[in-house]
Amino acid sequence: MKFLAINLCLMVVSIGVCSAGEPTEPISFKHAGIVASWEKYSDRLTFGKGQTLALVDDGCKMDMPEWTASVDGVPKVRVAYDSVDGDENPKHEGRGYHGSTIGVPSSLNFMGQWGVAYNNQVAVIRGLECCHCNVKDHDTLAKGLAWVAEHHKKYVITTVNLAPVDDLEHGEPVPTDIDAPLKTLRELGIWVSAPAGNHAFTKGISWPACQPNCIAIGAVSPGKDVVILDRGAKIDLVVPASATSSSNAIACGAAMILREAIVVTQYDWKQDAPTLPEAMLKIMQQTGPEVHDEGSGLTFRRLDLTAALDHVFAAEKK
Repeated sequence: MKFLAINLCLMVVSIGVCSAGEPTEPISFKHAGIVASWEKYSDRLTFGKGQTLALVDDGCKMDMPEWTASVDGVPKVRVAYDSVDGDENPKHEGRGYHGSTIGVPSSLNFMGQWGVAYNNQVAVIRGLECCHCNVKDHDTLAKGLAWVAEHHKKYVITTVNLAPVDDLEHGEPVPTDIDAPLKTLRELGIWVSAPAGNHAFTKGISWPACQPNCIAIGAVSPGKDVVILDRGAKIDLVVPASATSSSNAIACGAAMILREAIVVTQYDWKQDAPTLPEAMLKIMQQTGPEVHDEGSGLTFRRLDLTAALDHVFAAEKK
């Protein structure tokens, strides 16, 4: 983490209090402690600056003004790659549509609208034809994840939004080619999470969220701690949103902010878990409220980013 620590620490020196933008999902952001985190830690954190989020999905309309924009001279899109065709043009092909918008909740900084980690950059990676996928898409997704592992230092990729869902109810992992790069990314300290799916399953979730070394994100209703959509024992965290793709996008932005707080405070995350992604997840789980789900009989932890940051910054004072 030395390369990231140097970049972030240099940036924090010049940070100052700023006027907040409008959250892209106002109710969900307030419920998840995002807005309060912007306000409380505006003098300590940059909210994604110096970090890149890899959006692994079905392509993107790269000429959209949201993604051609620059903030303080820094382009929002840092790099693009297509692991289906093996080139640098991730435009939508086939049935793709989702990748043009999946970065909005996590990363938007356009016309006064903010995503969670609004000062980050994104790496747009087309890893398959359509976000509503099939396990047979594992080969091109694996190539996209391997590309992230190979280039993470060059582009300071700290976080991966693995956005596809196969819309099935998996109670157990489905061994595929993505498992090896997922393991590598975990060992490199890179957060990788995926949405659980948007049905009413109570005994399982979509692939690839069901895989080992992939953090599975479910949902609660915006403004209410009521579990909705797909859930099962593999769910690691629930996040307020009307679809789990948005829940996961919010979680990815929150992970980037929490990572920065860990660097700034020199928080000893190894006391929590053997890898940084596991440690960040554990902090989110321990500081977030419990939410019991009658449908599955399970109890989950809901993201409260302010509480997670408070935990990390409190350790700085000891």
